[in-house]
Amino acid sequence: MSKMSPREVALQAEFDAFYTATASSDLLPRLHAEALGDACPSEVEAYSSCNWNLLGTALSRLRMRPGQLLADIGCGTGGVGLWLARALAVNLVGVDLSRTAVELAMARRSDFVPPERARFQVGTVRATGLSDQCAQGAICVDVVVGTAEWAATLQELHRILEPGSRAVLTRTVRAGSGTVWKPQVENAGFEIEDVCERPEEPQIWRSLYHLWISRERELRRALGDALADTLLKEAREVLPRLGRHRSSLVTLRRRAT
Repeated sequence: MSKMSPREVALQAEFDAFYTATASSDLLPRLHAEALGDACPSEVEAYSSCNWNLLGTALSRLRMRPGQLLADIGCGTGGVGLWLARALAVNLVGVDLSRTAVELAMARRSDFVPPERARFQVGTVRATGLSDQCAQGAICVDVVVGTAEWAATLQELHRILEPGSRAVLTRTVRAGSGTVWKPQVENAGFEIEDVCERPEEPQIWRSLYHLWISRERELRRALGDALADTLLKEAREVLPRLGRHRSSLVTLRRRAT
């Protein structure tokens, strides 16, 4: 893996602490399930906006064949990639910034697929550590945020995907901005196959953030003050902005030439 930036080093420490704390408590998965209701794929245990609609759309859009390799970039504890690997009968490689998340993902492989069909490693969205053209599909859920990170992720996905393969990514932009990211996609060597709007996504986070705030005492007791403060800060800062963004699930196909 290439040398991480100071921001990535800080994020790694933050996410390692997050996954270490959450591994010893089921509070956050329970709150997540409560926020999503019957749209929550509980088995996945994803700390993201992943719901049944997202999984179903990704399943149909990846168009992979049994035995091919799916790359889950920003995999966390691996739930999304493992669920898709089982459903598609493919192999999986997951990449995440957090060493703790990678260890937890490795430990739960056998809940979904034979262990030899899935592996996980530490890496970033801009430098996964995977080989050139090694994968025939990729998934990336709630990982890429800023414009520069989006461009770097597209370049890395283009490098690791075989020509003609597809990537399914979540994308959030300011409402009214349109597909401002389209030129970056084309410049990176991809075609846009589908853009599926996710009008439910802001409400997922709105419900979850309100639960964090209303259950502050439980958060502190289960996770400790430091992590609880981080989560509550995120909730209070992001909540007022949720009405100003638009989310979608984007399917990109790497050009054959």
